[in-house]
Amino acid sequence: MTRKLFVTTALPYANAGFHIGHMMEYIQADTWVRLQRMAGHEVHFVCADDAHGAPIMIAAEKAGLTPQQFVAQIAAGRPQYLDGFHIRFDNWHSTDAPENHELAQDIYRALRANGLIEVRAVEQFFDPAKGMFLPDRFIKGECPKCGAQDQYGDNCEVCGAVYQPTELKNPRSALTGATPELRTSEHFFFKLSDPRCVEFLEGWTQSGRLQPEVANKVREWFARDEAGKVGLGDWDISRDAPYFGIEIPDAPGKYFYVWLDAPVGYLASLKNLFGKLGLDMDSYLADPAVEQVHFIGKDIVTFHTLFWPAMLKFSGRKVPDHVYVHGHLTVSGAKMSKSRGTGISPLKYLELGLNPEWLRYYIAAKLNARVEDLDFNPEDFIARVNSDLVGKYINIASRAAGFLHKRFAGKLSADLGVEGRVLLDGLRAHSATVYTHFDEREYGKALREVMLLADRVNEYVDQHKPWELAKKEGMDAALHDVCSVCIEAFRILTLYLKPVLPALAAKVEAFLRIEPLLWADAQRSLGAHTIGEYQHLMQRVEPKQLEALLEPPAPAVAAAPLPGGEAIADEIAIGDFTKVDLRIAKIVKAEAVEGSTKLLRLTLDVGEGKTRNVFSGIAANYTPEQLTGKLTVMVANLAPRKMKFGVSEGMVLAASHADEKAQPGVFVLEPFPGAQPGMRVR
Repeated sequence: MTRKLFVTTALPYANAGFHIGHMMEYIQADTWVRLQRMAGHEVHFVCADDAHGAPIMIAAEKAGLTPQQFVAQIAAGRPQYLDGFHIRFDNWHSTDAPENHELAQDIYRALRANGLIEVRAVEQFFDPAKGMFLPDRFIKGECPKCGAQDQYGDNCEVCGAVYQPTELKNPRSALTGATPELRTSEHFFFKLSDPRCVEFLEGWTQSGRLQPEVANKVREWFARDEAGKVGLGDWDISRDAPYFGIEIPDAPGKYFYVWLDAPVGYLASLKNLFGKLGLDMDSYLADPAVEQVHFIGKDIVTFHTLFWPAMLKFSGRKVPDHVYVHGHLTVSGAKMSKSRGTGISPLKYLELGLNPEWLRYYIAAKLNARVEDLDFNPEDFIARVNSDLVGKYINIASRAAGFLHKRFAGKLSADLGVEGRVLLDGLRAHSATVYTHFDEREYGKALREVMLLADRVNEYVDQHKPWELAKKEGMDAALHDVCSVCIEAFRILTLYLKPVLPALAAKVEAFLRIEPLLWADAQRSLGAHTIGEYQHLMQRVEPKQLEALLEPPAPAVAAAPLPGGEAIADEIAIGDFTKVDLRIAKIVKAEAVEGSTKLLRLTLDVGEGKTRNVFSGIAANYTPEQLTGKLTVMVANLAPRKMKFGVSEGMVLAASHADEKAQPGVFVLEPFPGAQPGMRVR
């Protein structure tokens, strides 16, 4: 029976390019989708950029862009990754698209009509300088448990403690450095604790839709207390303006928390695709035969096994049939880290000329249906690619094709001989097993099975030695049969490998002069078919290629000192520069600081509707009268610094010589006429 499959991968957050973990997930899902299509099943494979949330809003502001422009820049870089590694989505969309706005609001209205939305007053930190409520990750302070400095508002990276932002000691805004204020705001909650949700989720999560280890973990969330009450908490689904996201209907200034509208992006991308195809999404999803399948990482299980299915169920929509969870990717046993040189850049991989299908094969060979981390080991990578793909598989064609082309004009034998037919029947007999392994996401088992079959073929070649048959008179028929068996076996093995190696399979299909391989073709024979001339299909991996890939970025070489000055600092990326918020400031007042011969106290207007206090070590070069009323440039997002004479809320920019004793003088920067307080320096 033909399956109807709606397949997605987790939506990547649109604040950066893809990392190797993204590619692992896409390769896993793409392989599974290609298998289903080879079997004749109908598949719609979609994804989208997760485009909303405070981090993107803030990053865009720092870059001097609108959030839409910022996300568009990220999205423009997606194809080079996807095309480079042969990932074939049917549609790539955005959660900021009209379809997602409409669907998210419709789902919310349905949940509200179902009595599952509740409004409550919530006390949280507010940044008075920024004028916004702060997400947990934008609040920093001292850990309330161990006292560690500079910890985030939700957990301590030193002792691992989890806490509320309001428990932090000496909290400050990570955006402006201001001391946050506790303010109350109305928030909207999805009542997951409602008995209807609890009953549904307990049943859905234990119904075989999840891997056993995931189902067992989720079961812990439904533990009951002595009174028999489940400890499932309600979900805060709202955020206050300013926020880049989707507005909550009938609630001015309120937006959906990004994790509410992000998974709705699956449906929005499908709807966008169906709009292009002239199909109706609602009627498609209403078909009981349609299977909704999600591939995700283990770090987002909560959202996909609690919030997402409950949102769908109680808004009257189809719930997922399967959520397939995978582990993380490590490099030589270590967690990926750019600074430690343990990360793998997908773009660097492609730029170095490494074959993308080497990586597809290696990842697939280590993947299974369990939630296990996958380790990238360079020595193992080289061994698997060179031994399996080149030594065992590609070698079969290269050992036979030349004889067929030179001696038999590329035409295959129709007989193949008794031993050859037995060998090929044996290869075909494994079709169902290999398919089942792939279908159940046991890719490692599938590829081990294929390589065992390749070993059988190579044993046949070594036994019959076509290179010796070619030297003996009267052995042309035997040579023809042996080489034809090799090519037919190579075709079958290519078919089994095609979900993992689609580009290589396309080259083989062109070499064999055949139509694109489908799974049913394993049971067929080429017969007296004429093939093309063989061209080498895959190179071996060279160790130096892996060394170049894994080589950490070289430390910047210090530049030579400029005449009369100091060396140019290490090179930075544009993102590093945009982190520093430089603003035009008016010096409203300048005054001497009692007890200091170096400092002047500057009162600055940075266009915020209030003034800032900054201490600057320029008293030896300027009198207060020289500075009052002047415009200058200041670092506006520098964390406040407590000094002996008070708190300094920024830094005024000035130029000086490296050796101030030899060439004294500090020169405060002054912009050209026309600049206004608050303007950003870019």
